[in-house]
Amino acid sequence: MALEIKECFEVAAPIDKVWAFINDPENVVACMPGASLKEIVDANQFIGAVKLKIGAVSAQYQGTITYAERDEAAYAVKMLAAGNERGGGTVSGTILTRLESLPSGVTTRVECESSIDLTGKIVQVGRGMIEGVSAQIIKKYVGNVRNLLEVPGEAATKVPTEAGTGASEAPTTATAPPLRAAKEDSINVAAVVFKVMIDRIAGFFRRLFGRA
Repeated sequence: MALEIKECFEVAAPIDKVWAFINDPENVVACMPGASLKEIVDANQFIGAVKLKIGAVSAQYQGTITYAERDEAAYAVKMLAAGNERGGGTVSGTILTRLESLPSGVTTRVECESSIDLTGKIVQVGRGMIEGVSAQIIKKYVGNVRNLLEVPGEAATKVPTEAGTGASEAPTTATAPPLRAAKEDSINVAAVVFKVMIDRIAGFFRRLFGRA
């Protein structure tokens, strides 16, 4: 089953900070619910795992993520993913991320395009359900990215340049430590599926009453 997933969001952080963040495997894994980092092979590849839990049943996918292309001038990075599930399923795909600095200079727009191919028993739940679950997982990922990158309550302070030189004090910025991503041992698919079903039911009634 082939899936195309697109997401665009803004982060209150300068583009260079966001660029460094998405090129660090530890940051990528820290933001993904249920993911764990197994090994950093080199500067361009790492091995990770994602654990899914459906009630009492759990499944774990393990594979590699490769930074295939990096264009620092254009702030674009392309990653290749390939993994296997213990029950015989596979996942492969590409993830293209582009960054754009907004006019303020302190906010960055992040655009992600993912092309994923899934095989195995997971496809039996159907395309609509898989797309809905994926959307909910992405929302959690975006929230974690913001928690790690955005610094609340930045305050300007002053520090002396050199003692005894008579030089004026230079402004600097004191920042509070960023929040940490709320890690989950596994992606609770049952809870996410419930949310997707509720959204679908609500959408059905909106369409129904809209036609009345």
